[in-house]
Amino acid sequence: EQKQAQQQTQNKRLLALLEALQIDYSAPVNQFRIECFDISHTQGEATVASCVVYENENMQPSQYRRFNIQTAKASDDYAAMKEVLTRRYSRLISEEGKMPDLVLVDGGKGQMSMAEGVWTELGLDIPLLGIAKGPERKAGMEELIFPGRAPTMQLAPHHPALLLLQTIRDESH
Repeated sequence: EQKQAQQQTQNKRLLALLEALQIDYSAPVNQFRIECFDISHTQGEATVASCVVYENENMQPSQYRRFNIQTAKASDDYAAMKEVLTRRYSRLISEEGKMPDLVLVDGGKGQMSMAEGVWTELGLDIPLLGIAKGPERKAGMEELIFPGRAPTMQLAPHHPALLLLQTIRDESH
């Protein structure tokens, strides 16, 4: 019963996300796949990117990926985001791997600008969404950046879609 209740909660959150972002999705909602990227630094030097996967209404740790950033300078999060997205999706294209239905980028307009550039370069048509910490970095105040829409969007602090996005973003940390 507890597992079924948890699945229903995840289903509601995912449906709320699709509605909030106005994404048409015709396959069963539990097959909706989200990949989320975050850039971090080890002791302020070595830059690492993480990719976490949400699918089947759950996090999929066996599909997580970690990327050592090779070309971007240690303090350049924008270039690191460009590198990791280029590496990840160039490989998925060449190997005909499973593409996500939404890519979530932990960061603001700069990271999203890099992601949009990679999408253009690779000819990708996967929805992108940036999630930036809001004022005072307070949870529930995140700004959502969805290319082609209003500059940013905010959902209510307890909106089911925001709770799902926070869970996925926090896992990428």
